[in-house]
Amino acid sequence: MTAQAHALPALSTGTDYDALAARFRPIFTRIAAGAVERERSRTLPYEPIQWLKEAGFGAVRIPVAHGGGGASVPQLFRLLIELAEADSNVPQALRGHFAFVEDRLNAHASAPQDIWFERFVNGDLVGCAWTEVGAVKIGDVITRVSRQGDKFVVNGTKYYSTGSLFSDWIDLFARRDDTGADVIAAIRTRQPGIRQQDDWDGFGQRTTGSGTSTFENAEVEEANLIDFSTRFKYQTAFYQLVLNAVLVGSGRAAVRQIAAEVGKRTRVFSHGNAPAASEDAQVQQVVGKASAQVYVAEAAAERAAQASQRAYLARFGNDEQAERDANIAAELESAQAQVGIAELVLRATSDLFNALGASATSTSKQLDRHWRNARTAASHNPLIYKERIVGDWEINGTEPPYVWQIGGGSKQA
Repeated sequence: MTAQAHALPALSTGTDYDALAARFRPIFTRIAAGAVERERSRTLPYEPIQWLKEAGFGAVRIPVAHGGGGASVPQLFRLLIELAEADSNVPQALRGHFAFVEDRLNAHASAPQDIWFERFVNGDLVGCAWTEVGAVKIGDVITRVSRQGDKFVVNGTKYYSTGSLFSDWIDLFARRDDTGADVIAAIRTRQPGIRQQDDWDGFGQRTTGSGTSTFENAEVEEANLIDFSTRFKYQTAFYQLVLNAVLVGSGRAAVRQIAAEVGKRTRVFSHGNAPAASEDAQVQQVVGKASAQVYVAEAAAERAAQASQRAYLARFGNDEQAERDANIAAELESAQAQVGIAELVLRATSDLFNALGASATSTSKQLDRHWRNARTAASHNPLIYKERIVGDWEINGTEPPYVWQIGGGSKQA
């Protein structure tokens, strides 16, 4: 049986979005109800993520034939935008999970992934741990997988372990001591060899569980050592799509909350334009412009997601050039969307304060969280480099990079 014959009957090509979203919207409403208090008290969203887990949210991309939702990539990101409007921290905490799911969906083209699909359908969630801590140079990996007797163990320390505090598994990037190959080690989270800390100190996205993870002889099954060279090619684009959804959801939440604040505001300025803030033409203009900016940002996010869906389908098309072209498009469109979305949402979440007085800065309202969260999400993959990559493609036809790392440069202090 060929890989194509095996895989084609089990593709996630899309479903009835309204029916899919209806399953989760009541949960999104519950999540939104506690978002301000979680932000104020820096309370991690264990309970909201458990609600989503129990409802099967982590399996929406799994093919229907395997018990999942069968959602397309654009439908997944429409859901994540709705979730981000409720609480932008929650979809980012699930970023590593959906990326690992996407990798297993792509791997299904060459080998059955039934065991992983079953785990996802049963509610298992995956966190991530890729970024090295310490004096590591670009291209090096100091987190190692080694054989210890009849088992494999992992040793190392990672930062930005987004979502791992809520996870059953960790998608960990490491290097094998025996072969020197870079691998993904899919590690069970609940074991003595793993220590996790909530020590992320950013001013935004503070409840994503993005702290430090330490691995000391943490066990990993040999079957769960996955050659990194087989990782799905549009992964960087996919990770960025999650951040784009976070940005758009933050923008939608800001427009909704500030419009509501304007609607109930009774105080007006003597040099304003109406006896009520809700009737002031200039205030209406501020909210209307922000709404339009977020609308355009959302349209860009959805269009970029369509490119990744095409890359997913091309994985099963038995045409290497078509797949390569689709992966290039996915990377470029996610970058183009990132640049535009960040600018639009950051402007909207800042300028919306012009619709209210100084009372809008009250910490009890937490209106600043929308800008803080958007600014933080927009800083993860530097915009300046994405702009250059797109420009290099437009001018020179240079293929974009699909994987990038951060670490010490050649010039040391």
